Amino acid sequence: MQGCGQLPDVQTYAILMNGLCGNKQLSTAVELLREMEDNKLEVSIIIYTIIIEGLCKAGKLESATDVFSSLSSKRVQPDVKAYTVMINGLCDGGLLVEANKLLREMGERGCSPNDCTYNTIIRGFINNNETSRAVGLIQEMVEMGFSADASTAELIIDLLSKDKVDPALLSLLKKS
Repeated sequence: MQGCGQLPDVQTYAILMNGLCGNKQLSTAVELLREMEDNKLEVSIIIYTIIIEGLCKAGKLESATDVFSSLSSKRVQPDVKAYTVMINGLCDGGLLVEANKLLREMGERGCSPNDCTYNTIIRGFINNNETSRAVGLIQEMVEMGFSADASTAELIIDLLSKDKVDPALLSLLKKS
């Protein structure tokens, strides 16, 4: 593209980064991010979310957290997807305290969690054997008017069948 005198636009970079991250070529994706920043292209939260998700999936939580934490200094406001991706990465890494802290922080910063965010963190707690904390989040989710998705409901039903949680949880599931 550049050989033909055309510079890639933000959408082109996003597609390239998504493909690179999906193929575990994170160093090249991060190089492209730096290239965008060096060329003074407006890097949107979408681009940063792609990078954060790629880093999380590769188990590079410290790098993902660094990128996420740097957003405010770049005057980029995380959206609900960016928060959810970061929360998912933290949960996958077993960093549940940090994930819950981020859930609370997003609300304080004016970005309300959605049903996907709640389902993500609930699954994280259940998968890390923190069922009592997951139950509290399920109650919170229902109070906020959100529902458990199919995979979360499946995990809850599995816990109920193993007598690992209070059967009263079933009534919460029905409400959601």
